[in-house]
Amino acid sequence: MHIPEVIAKELNISSRQVETVIELLEEGATIPFIARYRKEKTGGLDEDFLRQIEDRLNYLTLLEERKEAILKSIEEQGKLTDELKAKILACTKLQELEDLYLPYKPKRKTRGTIAKAKGLEPLALFILDNPLFNGDFDAKLAEFINEELGVKTIYEALQGAKDIIAEMISEHAEVRKIVREILLENVVVKSEKTKENATADIANEKLKEKERKEVYQVYFDFQIDIKKIKPYQILALNRGEREKLLKIALIHDEIEIHNQIKRAFLAYHESFFMEILEETIADSFKRLIFPSLEREVRNHLTEAADLHAIEIFASNLRQLLLQPPLAGKIILGIDPGFYSGSKIAVIDATGKYLEGATMYPHPPQNKIEEARKILLNFIKKYSVEVIAIGNGTASRETEFVIAELIKTNKLNCHYIIVNEAGASVYSASAIAKKEFPELEASQRGNISIARRLLDPLAELVKIDPKSIGVGLYQHDVDQKFLAKKLDDVVESSVNYVGVDVNTASTSLLNYVSGLNKRLAENIVKFREKKGRFNKREELLDVSGMGEKVFEQAAGFLKIADGENQFDNTFIHPESYQAAESLLGMFNISKDKIKESGSLLDFFIEKKGMKKTAAELNIGEPTLKDIIDNLKKPGRDPREELPKPLLRSDVLKIEDLQPGMKLKGTVRNVVDFGAFVDIGVKQDGLLHVSQIANKFIRNPIEHVHVGDIIDVSILSIDKERGRISLSMRE
Repeated sequence: MHIPEVIAKELNISSRQVETVIELLEEGATIPFIARYRKEKTGGLDEDFLRQIEDRLNYLTLLEERKEAILKSIEEQGKLTDELKAKILACTKLQELEDLYLPYKPKRKTRGTIAKAKGLEPLALFILDNPLFNGDFDAKLAEFINEELGVKTIYEALQGAKDIIAEMISEHAEVRKIVREILLENVVVKSEKTKENATADIANEKLKEKERKEVYQVYFDFQIDIKKIKPYQILALNRGEREKLLKIALIHDEIEIHNQIKRAFLAYHESFFMEILEETIADSFKRLIFPSLEREVRNHLTEAADLHAIEIFASNLRQLLLQPPLAGKIILGIDPGFYSGSKIAVIDATGKYLEGATMYPHPPQNKIEEARKILLNFIKKYSVEVIAIGNGTASRETEFVIAELIKTNKLNCHYIIVNEAGASVYSASAIAKKEFPELEASQRGNISIARRLLDPLAELVKIDPKSIGVGLYQHDVDQKFLAKKLDDVVESSVNYVGVDVNTASTSLLNYVSGLNKRLAENIVKFREKKGRFNKREELLDVSGMGEKVFEQAAGFLKIADGENQFDNTFIHPESYQAAESLLGMFNISKDKIKESGSLLDFFIEKKGMKKTAAELNIGEPTLKDIIDNLKKPGRDPREELPKPLLRSDVLKIEDLQPGMKLKGTVRNVVDFGAFVDIGVKQDGLLHVSQIANKFIRNPIEHVHVGDIIDVSILSIDKERGRISLSMRE
């Protein structure tokens, strides 16, 4: 197998592009670096394509290694034929390969191997090879009676032969392929209550009553065509099964499957032994094939559901990380709570912690007046412009307090509800302890909440991505794959935005292309010891920063107000000479780059992109990137996105009426729709059917975490605290 050709065909790109990407990866280049700085070599492949190539390369390399091991194993057994070798080498999937290897795989003791040890394999082969036999079969069976080997009767001889044939059928690659396809295409997934949970009120310590009634009750008598089952349904069924609430079965047409097995396994339609063979096929399917392939099919469904859920989580995480920063604001963060009080903290426009306190405006203390005084004092003392309220326990109760305070005191101040998922994880982490050694863990979370508003990306990278709750069933999916995917998203996001090398934390630097935790720490130590970096070349003085690492990282590490204006752009140092030549070509001063954007466009249009690139001896994609960065030095791509929706007053669910139009912030996107914060205690559900006037399959293609959208109220269920929303006109 020529791996680059296989990948190229799958992705509909040239094999040369794939070969180039593989070469760059083997040289130690990162995906963000290749995507941004090697466009000419790859033909402009973006990060998605590059990660697909990397994933397929890993899979196909593993496949080839497995082929070698299997060929060696079968050859050592003396059973490798040219035909079998050709089939093995032609495999493109691990599952196909394992099916071919199954008959030759070393086995534990089974009914079939026991029968072979009793000398009954020749009898099994006789039954298979002699369909036209018309003699005395009992006499034939009697030939295999051997008390020393444990075959005492003709019945035992026949049963042993049937056991051997049953295993031959179950290990037949074509049989397994056909049955697998039937189970993947033509079965019904059915779930019902387990017997020990026949009544909905039986206690289960692991499951909340609300979950049982509102989630699993749907699946107590449920069935659906396997091709129509949704990923979230699969994950819910799996969880219900683990919690011992649900029993799941694949309902299939057994007679049709038996007929398909017969056609695939037997080279003839009729046989003297057909009744025996049909009994054996039925036994093989029920005892060996179905249990094995049922696990496979369930695993296949779970893997597909995992992949889908992880993709949604990853997409939501990226949108959350890339929320526009609320830069230059004095922010007061509140981590709301009842019994332990609400923690508050003020940070300045750089994220520096100024002061904090604890207030108790809610039950059981109800020290509302004291809380108002504390808040008012902080707001006036530090000229607080925005208040960030965590969305956890007591969030909406705190919102009422803040809204009333702003209104009563006519404060020039607004508030916003901030997703606090993972704040408690951060507050107890080593990173938080290092940042605020003098503060208790409970006082660090509110600082994180405030900083998430100031710069979401810089703060959220300090937290394990899995702890940021913007997915569905994230604790049920493959955790290793989830961690890898989310790390890729964080890496991509950090390098998409770029990093100010003079202010970035170790956590942020750790995700920069080419860097690792040790190098990130070394950069911070160097900065603390020597002072700020004034030019990118100074990074080479950092311990561990070799030429190759510098190549991978330099373009993503920005220096504001440095010696070289190019250092505050994504222009790579390897292209500085070309950038200077470009400016010189049109007599544009390096000091007036920002003001000369339109002039640069005029000259390029007049001269032509292709001709300009040729004269500078660079590719057109690199030239375009240089021009874009010269026009907007220091640009943060997040600045072009809508700012967070700030509020100064609060709504109650009682204030809502069907048909009312409101603005809301998308908090989470899942298979069946999106959850939207419209300023009341409960987020409203924007069902997938209400997102557009036309049918849409995937909500994530139309709405994203952080989007500010216009919605109308469809219905309100005050008793259950549910609000249905619509974007349809």
